[in-house]
Amino acid sequence: MNIAITAGLQLMPPAFSAGLGAWSREDGLSGDASWSGATDAAIVPADQDFGACLEILKQQDVTRVRFRGETPIFAGTYLRISARVKAVAGNLPQVRIAGWAGTAGRVPVTGVNLIGRSSPLPGYGQVVEVAAVVATGSRPGVDMAWGNSASLGHFGLDLIGPNGGAVRIESIRIEDVTAAFLPGLIDWVDVRDYGARGDGVTDDRAAFLRADAAAGGGSVVVPEGVYFIGDDLSMDRPVRFRGTLKMPRAARLGLRRGFDFPTYAEAFGDETEGLKRGLQALFDYVDHGSFDLCGRKVDLTGPLVMKEIAPGLTQFASRRVLMNGQIAIAEPAAFATRSVSSVGTYDPDRSDELRGVAQVAQIEVGARIIGPGVGREVYVRARNIAAGTLTLSQPLFGGAGTRNYTFVRYRYAFDFSGIAQIDRFHFLNIDFTLDDMASGVMLPPEGSIWTFRDCSFARPKDRAITSIGAGCQGMVVDRCDFLAPDMGELAQNRTSVAININNNDCKIRDNRFVRFGHFCVASGTGHIISGNHWFQGDAADEGVRFAGLVLTSRNAQTTITGNYVDNASIEWTNEHHSRPAEVSGSPFGGLTITGNTFLCSHTAPNFAWLVIKPYASGYFVHGLTVTGNVFKSLYNNITRVDRVDTTFGSLDLAKMRNIRFEGNNFTGIEMFTANPCDVSFTQGTASNRWIIPTEGVLPFGGYAMKVDSVVAESPITTASGGRNGDLPFVQGQQGTGRTAVALNFPGAVKGAVALKVRMDSPN
Repeated sequence: MNIAITAGLQLMPPAFSAGLGAWSREDGLSGDASWSGATDAAIVPADQDFGACLEILKQQDVTRVRFRGETPIFAGTYLRISARVKAVAGNLPQVRIAGWAGTAGRVPVTGVNLIGRSSPLPGYGQVVEVAAVVATGSRPGVDMAWGNSASLGHFGLDLIGPNGGAVRIESIRIEDVTAAFLPGLIDWVDVRDYGARGDGVTDDRAAFLRADAAAGGGSVVVPEGVYFIGDDLSMDRPVRFRGTLKMPRAARLGLRRGFDFPTYAEAFGDETEGLKRGLQALFDYVDHGSFDLCGRKVDLTGPLVMKEIAPGLTQFASRRVLMNGQIAIAEPAAFATRSVSSVGTYDPDRSDELRGVAQVAQIEVGARIIGPGVGREVYVRARNIAAGTLTLSQPLFGGAGTRNYTFVRYRYAFDFSGIAQIDRFHFLNIDFTLDDMASGVMLPPEGSIWTFRDCSFARPKDRAITSIGAGCQGMVVDRCDFLAPDMGELAQNRTSVAININNNDCKIRDNRFVRFGHFCVASGTGHIISGNHWFQGDAADEGVRFAGLVLTSRNAQTTITGNYVDNASIEWTNEHHSRPAEVSGSPFGGLTITGNTFLCSHTAPNFAWLVIKPYASGYFVHGLTVTGNVFKSLYNNITRVDRVDTTFGSLDLAKMRNIRFEGNNFTGIEMFTANPCDVSFTQGTASNRWIIPTEGVLPFGGYAMKVDSVVAESPITTASGGRNGDLPFVQGQQGTGRTAVALNFPGAVKGAVALKVRMDSPN
């Protein structure tokens, strides 16, 4: 490696006895005066110590002897220049090794040391050896560090001190002593050998690049010190950091053979900064698609705000992965929630905008909006300070008006809100140990196919995963564990939310959610919610229970299958619609709930697992399947599994369409909801009109709209026992609640029948 650089080069100057024309009285440059023919110098043919040598009578304050030949200077090579000298008469001077440094174009290199240490000549005839080491890098043992600008040198010695003394000089030696600095089988290079200073001020980027190029199949070592890197730096070879880097925020560090968190943490001497720099490179890197934490715990001293970490990044679409580690919070004060109260004007014709917002500059993108007419999980997606407007993640249901709002900005371990669009970012096997000090991840305003797989969110302060716009398109959350920060509170006092969704086609599969206020608030359509376990019970007897899953799109087009739903309901609303009253008469539809286990315990009797909450009257259901589920209440019976929340409006039960509510199992429930429902009825006294109630088993208190079948379970006879062979005609929606049907016979008859009664029309 470095030791072989000078192999084959003749470094040793010729002996003085070969002729003094090779030796300069000045710097050794072409045109400088030589010692040949000088009256104050002569060759001594046979000195008892030196043999043939040069004797000089010192007459100048600095008497120079320089080899006129050019000695090459290579990065990573160490040259030792030495000579033996003795005084023979007159005054006793001092002696030192000295040289002249030049570029490849033979321009003097300025600002570098050109002399070695001075040694006095103690007495006549006493031999003194003077030496100095020359190299490009500044390391212990180097006397003259010339940097990487130097390509050649002229070497020799200086006599300084009193004039009038005679001095004899043995031939000057120039030797490659790289082996004394670097072991013979070394497989690394030191950045200092290539000009790095490590003083925290000098830009060492070029030195790092030179070291990287010289490392070949080895690695690069960054020794103790602080190395300022002024611009983007990419290293192809493995790098070992003992010192640390200092870089402008916009400059990126790419370590192609060490792209992992431990290396970046060592490079910057700080865990949070190391993770920031790794993420910055991840969004700029073509050689790696994943950043591995290598099982390490990262203690964050502040939020990872991506717009600050990667300045200038506006969108990114390539798949990127952060994996295998733990994220913890070291300084909770840096994650404090900020709240701003303000006034704004809403117009349903501009449903995604809040106008005339006071203090708009104080309201942050990503703030949650709280106030009258605001549905759950509505966030500020963007702001226009000049116009005084805020762009909303969802419309407001409260209608036109100027109202007071509160804008609450939670702080997240990972905050992507400032970057317009990021697609296909994956968190794999990440343990978010948030401990009620910070929220988890805020998605960008736009994006798709974000993935959280095999992750754990332990007690996120307010939210685990937050979407402030359409960045959740196609999001996948698989095999993750979510523990609420307020799990010890009664259900009615919890405010935490694990996930919210604003866009379509999300897959929430095989996860566990423990006692959140809501585990998911989902707008959009096309979702698959499968294999999850969410439970929201508490220690209260006959406690109230709330929605685990909230669906806010009327046309849900969502499948909920194979889940374990424990002490929580599925609530279906249209709260994210700007004109709920004006579009009444429209249907809720497209929801399939199959093969789930529903459990509750110590629950108030009015609890129900499936709740429809229209935000105005006149809506109806067109397309709902609830089949193959198990409903079980422990310790307290509940009335039924379904209900309509009429806080804002009721359903138009006369318009219900295409509802299948069948094949379910019930334990501890008083009303076994079904559609069609099976009704057995016995008419004990002869009558030509039988009124048959459905006993409240039709879903959502529905009307008895039609009868699919009537089967006689006993002979239909007259009062005297005569057989009746005439079929009745059927009338639906009978009784004050319109929940009964009537069988009308030609004459008065009695007997027992079984009916299938529906609360809907097929289309």
